[in-house]
Amino acid sequence: MDFSFSGETLELKRRVRQFVREVAEPYADEIEKQDEVPRQLLEQTMKMGLFGLGIPKSYGGLGLSMLDKCAVLEELGYTNNGYASIVGCHTGIGSVGIVELGSEAQKRAYLPDMAAGERLGAFALTEPDAGSHAYNLQTKAVRIKDKYILNGTKHFITNGAIADVFTVMAVTDPQQGVKGISSFIVDKRFPGFSVGQVHDKMGLRGSPVAQLVFEDLEVPAENLLGREGQGYVNALKILTNGRAGLAARNLGSCQKLLDLSAGYASRRVQFAKPIFEQQAVQHMLADMAMEIEALRWMTYRTAWMTDHKANVIKEAAMCKLYASEVFNRIADRALQIHGGMGYMKEFEIERFYRDARITRIYEGTSEIQRNIIAAQLRKEYEQEAIVP
Repeated sequence: MDFSFSGETLELKRRVRQFVREVAEPYADEIEKQDEVPRQLLEQTMKMGLFGLGIPKSYGGLGLSMLDKCAVLEELGYTNNGYASIVGCHTGIGSVGIVELGSEAQKRAYLPDMAAGERLGAFALTEPDAGSHAYNLQTKAVRIKDKYILNGTKHFITNGAIADVFTVMAVTDPQQGVKGISSFIVDKRFPGFSVGQVHDKMGLRGSPVAQLVFEDLEVPAENLLGREGQGYVNALKILTNGRAGLAARNLGSCQKLLDLSAGYASRRVQFAKPIFEQQAVQHMLADMAMEIEALRWMTYRTAWMTDHKANVIKEAAMCKLYASEVFNRIADRALQIHGGMGYMKEFEIERFYRDARITRIYEGTSEIQRNIIAAQLRKEYEQEAIVP
C-alpha cells in the first residue's frame, strides 16, 4: 500500500491549506454568529474549484481520486465546520450518486454546473420516522406515464436550504420492503418541491440543515437513478463512499485542536511555569497526537482501498466510527487543557466542541457503524468457516 501523494497533489494540498488559512479562516467567527456562510466565501471556493473535487474532468471537475480528495478535505476540516460541511456534503453524498450511478445523460445534465459550484448537491434519505431505520421510508413515488409523483417529507437534510440538486430515496413498491425503494435525481425547480423548516442546531452553524416537503412532486422518469428497486443499495453505496471523506474532515479538525492546545499550553503559565510542563497536560497532548496519527492512517488506508475498488463496507464504517469518536475525545481534551477559557465563546475550542457532537449521529450513528462492522465480521467468519 502506498499512501504517498504525488507532487501535483502536494501542491494542491498546499494551495488549499493557504486558502483555508488566509481566505476561509477569517470568516469563521462571522459564520458562527450569523449562522450563514457569506456568499463571497462560496464564490472564492468556486474559483478554487473545490466544489468539483470528485467530479470527473470530463464534466468540469478536478477528478481527484479518493486519496487525493481526502487530502483536500482534511485541510478544509481545519476551519469552520459549518463551511466545511457545505463543501463536504456537496462533494460527497450530494454528488457521488450521480458520478457513480448516473446515466451519461444525467451526468451531462447536472455535473458541469455542480462541478463549478453553480448548483449545490444534497442527499435526502432521512425522514421523521426513518433515521437509523432507513428502510422504514414513508415517501412514496408513483409512476404516471413519463413522470414519477413523489409525496412525503424529508428532514435533517444537510445543504437542504441551499441545494439545487438532491439524490432522493422514495418507495416505489411498498410490498417489496427494501427492494421496493428507488432513488431519484430531484431538481428544486420541479413542481411540488418546497423547503420546510430550517433547523436551529446546537453546532455546525452556517451549514443549513432543513426539512424538504414533496407535494405531488413531479420528477421526469429519466431522473430515476439506476433501476427501480435499487434505491436502498444505492443509498448504502453513496454513504459508504462518503465515509472516508467525512473522516478526513474530522481529522483536519482534530489537528486544529491539537495545534491550538499545544500553543495554549506553551503560553499559559501556572505555578510559575507553562502548563505544557505539567505531566497531566503532556499526557493529554500525547494521547491526542497518538489518536490523530492512528486516524490519519485509517482514513487514508480506507481511501486507498476505495480507489483500488476493494470492498470497504467494514473499513468505511470503522473509519467513520473511529473518526467521530476521536474527534469528540480530542475536543473534550482540548477544552480541558484550555480550562475555563475553553468554555468561553471567544475561544474557538467551544465551537469545535459543539460541532464534534453531531459526527457521532449523522451519516450513520456510531451504533449503526458498530452494527455494520459486526455484520461484516460475521460474514467473513462464516465464509472462512472459522469456528471459535
